Amino acid sequence: MLTSEIVKEYCVAAGASVAGIAAACDFIHAPEGYHPTDALPGCVSVIVLGVPIPEEAVLNEDMLGFIDIRSALNKDLKEAAKQVAKQIKAAGYRSRAIGGMDGKWVEGNTRGPISLKHAAELAGLGVIGRNYLLTNPAHGNLLWFSAVLTDAVLTPDPKLQIDLCGNCDLCVMACPARALDNPGTVIKKACDHTVFKQVNKKWEIMCFLCRKVCPHRFGIRE
Repeated sequence: MLTSEIVKEYCVAAGASVAGIAAACDFIHAPEGYHPTDALPGCVSVIVLGVPIPEEAVLNEDMLGFIDIRSALNKDLKEAAKQVAKQIKAAGYRSRAIGGMDGKWVEGNTRGPISLKHAAELAGLGVIGRNYLLTNPAHGNLLWFSAVLTDAVLTPDPKLQIDLCGNCDLCVMACPARALDNPGTVIKKACDHTVFKQVNKKWEIMCFLCRKVCPHRFGIRE
């Protein structure tokens, strides 16, 4: 019988630093067409794998280096998810691997089959803060994610109950696009126009101040 503990062992063996499980039925706020059951009919459980980007990638001002590291992490995480999905299939269940760069072009940006950030929050791997980034107790906002959808019934992890931001507005004040002015959301078009720039026919990241100024960027401290 496939259990949550066994699946998490698969994730760690595949290279994940953290792993959590969410119930597909808890994705009640997913937009139409982006629910786990849209990506895998009959999906019951969502397994989330995470690996942190090195702290130096955020501290340095080398944006190209940040992009290269992020791209490599996304590739490794997708391969890890594929490996876990393969093991779940071998146990007799349906599964689908989801990577951070999967999806389709929607309104000027790639939109994945599910929101990995929200999946990670539902899987107990952190809290989405004022900067609209997932913050983990040990790894701060440096985690990147992939996921595996499956029809296997697995025990979900509890959501973290943390007052992460309090009255802190550092990210709001730092954002050059004023994309974080409205609590609980992000003005995505404003953010994208500032963050992404096309150089030599390639999209590059030009800003991650919301990540960098956060007091919890390297972990949640008491």
